[in-house]
Amino acid sequence: MADDARRKATSSAQANTRVQLTAIDHARVPSVTDMVYDALYHRIVELQLRPGTKMSEAEVASQLGVSRQPVRDAFYRLSQQGFLLIRPQRATTVTPISVSAVHEARFIRTALEMETLRAAMLNMTDAGIARLEANMAAQKAAIANNDRAEFHELDDALHEILCEIAGHPKVWAIIKDNKAHMDRVRYLSLGKGSQLAYEDHCAIMETIKAGDLDAASTQMRFHLDRIRHIIEDIRAEHGEFFEQEEQRGA
Repeated sequence: MADDARRKATSSAQANTRVQLTAIDHARVPSVTDMVYDALYHRIVELQLRPGTKMSEAEVASQLGVSRQPVRDAFYRLSQQGFLLIRPQRATTVTPISVSAVHEARFIRTALEMETLRAAMLNMTDAGIARLEANMAAQKAAIANNDRAEFHELDDALHEILCEIAGHPKVWAIIKDNKAHMDRVRYLSLGKGSQLAYEDHCAIMETIKAGDLDAASTQMRFHLDRIRHIIEDIRAEHGEFFEQEEQRGA
């Protein structure tokens, strides 16, 4: 009886000491590191920070009005993506564009997006079509306004919407991280290529609305593969942005 009483007392004590947790807010406010990263990422992709630009933690922290720790964390994340070269006791610099990294990023992105498109078409609804068409209208306006940065954002948003419709929104984060090396080349090409990209999107949209998965897959693959065909022309025109070793070995 005494043992039973002790067991009951122990069970009661354990019940009273359970950790009480509240639901996590999934609409998380971005951290300071996230905001620093986003600011630097966009400046690098849009070539405001050109390859070879020297970066200082102290200077960036001062300009953004933050402490050095989130800048250090953002620098590390950018270095892991291959955008920054961090060397002890030497200046951190923006890396040049690597053609081999662009091709690898294209391969990974294509593999993920082809499956995403298949799932999105299986889940497609009138509301999904409406979201995509609203994005397309905004793309057309961005081209008319010659707003390359806005078009770049809308281009990404279209693919992100497809991930959401597919029921796999987290896939976009993986795609975004892996396509980073493509983005500077894409931005260089937007002066001439935004209209072509828009036309690709129009072709993809027509096949999606027709419910033709095979045709949509063909159009999507063609769209994602376009960078493979234009990168040499872009490198010839903007050689200063690319790795010199690759140019000598080309």
